[in-house]
Amino acid sequence: MKKLLALLGCSLLTTVTFAQTTPPPATPQYRPAYHFTPAAHWMNDPNGMVYYQGTYHLFFQYYPGGMTWGPMHWGHATSPDMLSWKEQAVALAPDSLGYIFSGSAVVDKDNTAGFGKDALVAIFTHHDPKGEKAGTNTFQNQSLAYSLDAGKTWTKYDRNPVLKNPGIKDFRDPKVSWNEATHKWVMTLATLDRITFYSSPNLKDWAKESEFGQKLGAHGGVWECPDLFPLTLNGKTHWVLLVNLNPGGPNGGSATQYFVGQFDGHTFTPLSEQTKWADYGPDEYAGVTWANTGNRRLFLGWMSNWDYANEVPTSPWRSAMTIPRELGLRQEGGEMYLTSQPAAELRTLATKATTIQNVAVKNSVDLTACLKATGDRHRLTLKTAQLGSFELVLGNAAGEELVLGYDQAAKQYFIDRSKAGQVGFSPKFAGRATAPRLSAAAGTELTLYLDAASVELFADQGLTAMTEIFFATKPLTTIKLRAARGITFQAISNTPLAPKATGKPTVVGQR
Repeated sequence: MKKLLALLGCSLLTTVTFAQTTPPPATPQYRPAYHFTPAAHWMNDPNGMVYYQGTYHLFFQYYPGGMTWGPMHWGHATSPDMLSWKEQAVALAPDSLGYIFSGSAVVDKDNTAGFGKDALVAIFTHHDPKGEKAGTNTFQNQSLAYSLDAGKTWTKYDRNPVLKNPGIKDFRDPKVSWNEATHKWVMTLATLDRITFYSSPNLKDWAKESEFGQKLGAHGGVWECPDLFPLTLNGKTHWVLLVNLNPGGPNGGSATQYFVGQFDGHTFTPLSEQTKWADYGPDEYAGVTWANTGNRRLFLGWMSNWDYANEVPTSPWRSAMTIPRELGLRQEGGEMYLTSQPAAELRTLATKATTIQNVAVKNSVDLTACLKATGDRHRLTLKTAQLGSFELVLGNAAGEELVLGYDQAAKQYFIDRSKAGQVGFSPKFAGRATAPRLSAAAGTELTLYLDAASVELFADQGLTAMTEIFFATKPLTTIKLRAARGITFQAISNTPLAPKATGKPTVVGQR
């Protein structure tokens, strides 16, 4: 079926045809309980994340006309805690300048832009498909929209775009923040194979400051969705630059790399040229942080991968966001690393934990009964004073297995979803993903968050994170440990998670 791009009363200068297919049967068994998903249709990158008047705002790349990528809008959801979400009406729809691609939002408390004191201002990429089809290099430009009613409704600036493309094919995903040192707004922009920094006193007039990264970091694909922010370690402030990359991730396809260094309001200078990853799993991408959260730096990513995102077997929606994570810094082995830990708000989901102590594993042991494992939405923690090779096997009556663990010889954590249910929808889905162990400590604490069709692993106090989705045909409710050479865990805990709001997301307003 042909679908004209005339959605929500907006139209483009050109007609674009998108093939529509009959949605597959609904898959409520894969609907997460405490990760955000739209009620229906396609979603990708988190956008415009801002905390304002006690509410977390999450905007996101959204196509309300189908379950695969299409003309991009900004969907919108709100939450008091980043866990229980209400889906709002679409915030921004395509117009004569193009689709609404990724970007950010800020609280303009001093009314620098002139839209109003404490206005919420969104800075986003206008993507013109007509210009792209014509083969120009100027089809992506940066534009503004603002809200004077706490994000309920949005008005596009009548003089968009505010930053015109100088002739760079990939010129997008502006992340804007206020820089106290220069008393200006700083835009961190993805520009093909590097990051370009711009500054502005008023969000409308932008001047180029510098470029970074053409010959640093991973370059297996285009650079996208950057973020720049300060973090403090031992009383000293460092700057972190996130750069999302597709393809070229450590386990194939999409991933989030980062650099730690200094930023003086004009130029970013890295401390190291080592390539580092915020998450080694294949299913965290486009990760950025919330604005206006004070000393907390809270991160959220898209829980999918462009290698197969359009094919995953969920309906009537596609894809979810990761759990919210709090970022920090750690010095390890002469290098500065970004740490990623589950946000404290997730503790409110915990019910009564079952803990077993001094678990000596030789060959194989079934812990299902001991840990009272009956559901597939839970947190598992494993503590050992001496880390060695082991496999944690989450299984079901159908014989499907999700296998996680540590390979001592390779010094790698791993997740293997090869036998964890449906894998045939993409040749790039099944497999074993690995992550290097960065800590030199003898022991570790491993934390896993499981939610219907995803697992997020955090090891060594957040030095290593891995995110993977999977599609078991039945819930994974058995827990086994395997260790050929033996390992002892001082404690293993299983905590069922009971979200405040479960089931199909709430949708507020008209589409």
